[in-house]
Amino acid sequence: MLTTFYWITSFTIIFAIFYLIAIRFSKPKPALVVTLVLALGSYSFYYFYLEQLLVKRYGGSMVIQIPDGQHHLGVTWKDDHLWIENYDPIKNECIFREYSRGSVLEGQVKLRNCNPWPKQLDSSTPITK
Repeated sequence: MLTTFYWITSFTIIFAIFYLIAIRFSKPKPALVVTLVLALGSYSFYYFYLEQLLVKRYGGSMVIQIPDGQHHLGVTWKDDHLWIENYDPIKNECIFREYSRGSVLEGQVKLRNCNPWPKQLDSSTPITK
């Protein structure tokens, strides 16, 4: 909801500025340049600052693709950075990936010989304490 509101507001302001410069002042080339700069600025502001902030604090949404062959184990926030834990059964690794604002300074931690699912007990195997 907030993301949609941001984009509608941004496009409205950009279009109004384009209309003002291009139509009212009869300067279409400077209007196009100003419009492109504002569009790039609003996109950069959203991508590098607002996206994860809106998701974490105000219930926004974002889509992250889990790599093929991996199983999702968990997710957590550390400040405004999203950490996702996946398990790769082929390499027997647990992989923690950081998704930071604008994909800048992303980190990755691999745990080798990680088996998040220990052997399942049979119903015939007694459980002892």
